[in-house]
Amino acid sequence: MRAIIAGGGNVGRHLSSDLIERGHDVTLIEQEPGPAAKAERQVRGARVIMGSPCELWVLEQAKIETVDVVVAATGDDEDNLVISLLAKQEYSVPRVLARVNHPKNEWLFTEQWGVDAAVSPPHILTSLVEEAVTVGDLVRILPLERGQASLVELTLPENSPNVGRPLYEMRLPPDATIVAILREGHVVIPQPEAVLAEGDEVIVLTAPQAEPALRQAVVGQAEPV
Repeated sequence: MRAIIAGGGNVGRHLSSDLIERGHDVTLIEQEPGPAAKAERQVRGARVIMGSPCELWVLEQAKIETVDVVVAATGDDEDNLVISLLAKQEYSVPRVLARVNHPKNEWLFTEQWGVDAAVSPPHILTSLVEEAVTVGDLVRILPLERGQASLVELTLPENSPNVGRPLYEMRLPPDATIVAILREGHVVIPQPEAVLAEGDEVIVLTAPQAEPALRQAVVGQAEPV
């Protein structure tokens, strides 16, 4: 896979390094001399281009017309929207991902702006905080398909009627499916005969409208009013 990472800050550098370690071809674009030089030193195997990723000539120098994915990972939401729009509308990049720096701007990061998927670090941190302190509540981990689906997590409390019962007895809503069970640091494959235990973290792919029924089915409690 060929990828362009726009933004040579911490996020862009770490992402580039991870992709290169997985065998992908990465071009990193950074407009500031300091971060660009740092990227050249730290991200071995990446092609680093100095220039604004909002400029067509810079994107063309990075051979954007040949890439499979563009990641707009700068620290500026306006720049990330411009990069996404150019990548999708001018060059028809198959997959465009964008970083949302300020949650209040998240509503802008849609397919109209060329964004296939947006990632908001503050919202991810919120999910991690909730995951650490809540039992029985539904925690949204990752939005998918522009909010039409999401990965959610529910931790089984001691009083859940599903504790000690196999999965096949659980009546999930039609728009939800269990994709994994996390138990004491291990992944349990969700086979129909798998028996649930107190403290199990049930990972579910679901539609937003199915979440109340999903919580009732898995935890055995209605959503608090």
